Amino acid sequence: MGQASYDPITLEIIQNSLQATADEMFAAMRKAAMSSIIYEVLDMGTGIMNANGELASSGAGIPAFIGVLDKAVKVIVEKFDKPGVIEPGDVFITNDPYHGGVTHLNDIVVAMPVFAGGRIIAWTANIAHNSDIGGMAPGSLSGDATEIWQEGLRLPAVKMISKGEPIKPVFDIMKVNSRMPDFLEGDIWAAIASVRIGAKRLTDLAEKYGVETFERAMESFMDFGEQVSLAELAKLPHGTFELSEEQDDGRVYNVKITISDHEFVVDLTDNPDQDNGPTNTSRDGAMVCAQMIFKSLTDPYSPCNEGSFRPIRLKTREGSVFHAREPSPIGFYFETEVRVYDLMWRCLARHVPERLAAGHFSSICGTFIGGTHPDTGRHYTIIEPQVGGWGASYGRDGNSAIFSGFHGETFNTPAEISEARNGLIVDRMELNTAPGGEGKWTGGYGIRLDYRIRVDGSFLTAGYTRSRILPWSLDGGLEGTPNYVEVLRREGGSERYSFVSGLTVNKDDVIRVVTGVGGGVGNPKERDPEAVREDVRNGYITPERAREVYGFTG
Repeated sequence: MGQASYDPITLEIIQNSLQATADEMFAAMRKAAMSSIIYEVLDMGTGIMNANGELASSGAGIPAFIGVLDKAVKVIVEKFDKPGVIEPGDVFITNDPYHGGVTHLNDIVVAMPVFAGGRIIAWTANIAHNSDIGGMAPGSLSGDATEIWQEGLRLPAVKMISKGEPIKPVFDIMKVNSRMPDFLEGDIWAAIASVRIGAKRLTDLAEKYGVETFERAMESFMDFGEQVSLAELAKLPHGTFELSEEQDDGRVYNVKITISDHEFVVDLTDNPDQDNGPTNTSRDGAMVCAQMIFKSLTDPYSPCNEGSFRPIRLKTREGSVFHAREPSPIGFYFETEVRVYDLMWRCLARHVPERLAAGHFSSICGTFIGGTHPDTGRHYTIIEPQVGGWGASYGRDGNSAIFSGFHGETFNTPAEISEARNGLIVDRMELNTAPGGEGKWTGGYGIRLDYRIRVDGSFLTAGYTRSRILPWSLDGGLEGTPNYVEVLRREGGSERYSFVSGLTVNKDDVIRVVTGVGGGVGNPKERDPEAVREDVRNGYITPERAREVYGFTG
């Protein structure tokens, strides 16, 4: 085993190797997974923690997912902190937001201890959305849930592999509770392969450079992360900034952010009580939102670690919508978290306009369609977050048809995959160029996506926000447009929803997804005439709308 060496070049090599290992874990999981939500959408994340469960290196994947991993591993470390309980080859699993899972039961965290020199030196971990983990509704999500037991099987930080051998009853319990047991088992084994390859790489790294050097590298990079965050924090406007915003359901969310040289304090205590339904989040989930905003404002382009977030202080009230108390259901946590994420964003956007754009469509737009596959006779559940329009920035138009800032580095499922794997037809996907979001710089466009059902007795579940309260604008720009899902019935007629659970859809019914245009920035009358002319030429805006909003005369 190598001798201890604390020279900066060696420490930097180790840190870059941690990043490469986390990315290799991501690639291994993507290639081995069975569900398109994982291997196509990339609804997952990977990371490396130190022996205490603190984030040492973030990997690829959804930012909101990577922020879960350290919190989950800390629960595992605390629960099994007894001599001889955690052994080489062990693998642990959790999905329960009240036992380290943070999000909802579909999102399964798999974690593995890394041993070298006779002790735990690190943890490898990943998280991914699984298609069905049981519960009262296919896909394990229902807007009608009133307690977490209705949302699926709870795995409260348990060991599923002991010294390299699967604990068969754990796998049996998971499979028998799922409507899609083969997919669940395949995706779990992909996650296991991912943490195992990560653990091997880290053990090799520690043996090459020495355990002490390996641990020192992680510690030094966390300290460096803190230094970078503090340096950038000093450049932000200092003071206390507050915002209250009405939500689609009429409730009002409130945030107070206080910025100083040494702290970034997010106060969410003054918020509504937790909902009786599944639109709540855990305190850890609210912390992930604060971490993402903080990272965007300070050092958005480098990997993050525990040190990056040391200046954050989060205040919540247990029993509130942002700090739900067990056994509250939490299935649609993502729409609540994207709301608090956007609340913090909007609160600070006017004060740091060079760093934060106007409001985007700001919803996961989770769309769940399922039934019997007409070609195979097997049950399928399609799980689709949707892309939409981003708000404009000072000096540039917003991006079109990308995922929300909360959802991050993911992709939409190709039509060919949806049709082959899920037994429906994608009639069209195009930009949603509905009027809205105009400004000196305009908001980006959302999408219009049509799924045509092939089998009677299929179902639709969806949860969208920013359906009534629109994407916000800045400095005289116009608000964006709403997110919603529409069902066009084969016999005529249509229905429009923002939240719907277990709606029956039949053959040749069309489910139309519409995501919003982002908010504009600046007075529309100041827009470059050539840019307006180009918008008209591309069919993004009608000549009539251009005259009305921009004063365009041709």
